[in-house]
Amino acid sequence: MKFPYLRILTFCALILVVFATCSACKTMEGMPVAIIVEPKGLTPETVADQDSVVVIATKRFRTHPLKNAFQGKNYRKAWKTPIKVPVKFLDEIEGGIIPLEMGGGFQTLSMDLQGKEDIVYTLRSVNKNPDELIPDYARKLNIGNIVMDAMSAQHPYGALVVAPMAESVGILHTHPKLVYLPHQSQLDTFDSRYGGRLFLLEYEPEGSGAWIDMEGVKEIIDTEDVQKMLLEHPNSTIDERALVRARLFDLMIGDWDRHAKQWGWVVIEKEDEPLTYVPLPTDRDNAFYNPNGIILKLITHPRSQPLVRPFRKKIDYMPGLVKPFDQYFLLNVPENVFVEVAHELQKDFTDEKIDAAFDHWPDEFNKLDKKNIIKYIKARRADLPKHAKAFKQVLVERGELLVPLKGSSKVYRRQNPKPPKVNNELSALGKKQ
Repeated sequence: MKFPYLRILTFCALILVVFATCSACKTMEGMPVAIIVEPKGLTPETVADQDSVVVIATKRFRTHPLKNAFQGKNYRKAWKTPIKVPVKFLDEIEGGIIPLEMGGGFQTLSMDLQGKEDIVYTLRSVNKNPDELIPDYARKLNIGNIVMDAMSAQHPYGALVVAPMAESVGILHTHPKLVYLPHQSQLDTFDSRYGGRLFLLEYEPEGSGAWIDMEGVKEIIDTEDVQKMLLEHPNSTIDERALVRARLFDLMIGDWDRHAKQWGWVVIEKEDEPLTYVPLPTDRDNAFYNPNGIILKLITHPRSQPLVRPFRKKIDYMPGLVKPFDQYFLLNVPENVFVEVAHELQKDFTDEKIDAAFDHWPDEFNKLDKKNIIKYIKARRADLPKHAKAFKQVLVERGELLVPLKGSSKVYRRQNPKPPKVNNELSALGKKQ
């Protein structure tokens, strides 16, 4: 009879300790500027004549043993580890790029830029600002810093490793590069917000698609445009096998945040053939997302937050990884296609390719995080056919999507979706690697 009371008292004591710890922490509102550590004495205003600088993304994730226990070690060391980055002016990037408009995301400071050949680029800040994601109750309890601090579970430079991994298995990507953008006249009215910050510079999934090395590229369009095109051109089709490959790859790298606005579509037009739309995944902020500590483990439990899935050796809750996007585009793809592609990826995504991708990280970051990330990827790869079946089963259980996709203005019902292509250009690309 005593045991339940002891358990309740222990739980209450734990809650008090958590509240006291969190209330004592300073809030971390706002988006920090990267800290220049080399050459010494430089500031964001005086960095313009440097070819490169050594910076720390942020020191906002400082910690101590009690905080580690409750809010996790996460990738705190990576965020505060110095990294050498090229200093870039817009007029020297790809022959000159021009600001178009600010991005509209909650967390990431972003901007679209126009380049030559109708190529669109984007800048995406390494540092994040999740202020708008903090619920009112958390602000009132003065524990909004938990939401802010949870950003330490994202790896600041994960995208630099994901890109070569995707390349090695024939999956399109946006070729992200790390740059430090000094204050400059080329930013015009955007300079006060964008100058003096650390960004990932990559291709935006829109525009001509001239940078994509595939035959018949007409343009890149967004997900809603694909929905419209499928209705306007009934003979056109998405490359479903390539999309299955991309989604199973997402499972292996633990990228849980794959909503409809995080995909572009490459329109392939060939003579006497229907249009084909090839998926182009973007935004890898949550690849390798690895929250630790008592609080974050409670928050990311499937019963608490089923859609935020941590990167572990095992996938603990497949329904949290299957998105409305998948219901729309993959519901009618047969299970055998999922399993076949899973076996192909197991074969194609070799240990050598996984290891080689980390050549894009400096040694300091490999020493910190490479070992565990590779261990988790290999474990997920080993179970990929099983995960593929589970993914398809969730789709079957959910059935047809009856609400608009994120970023779409209405529900676009698919009319007699075409069976997936087996021998398409992108799938062949993956087999050649």
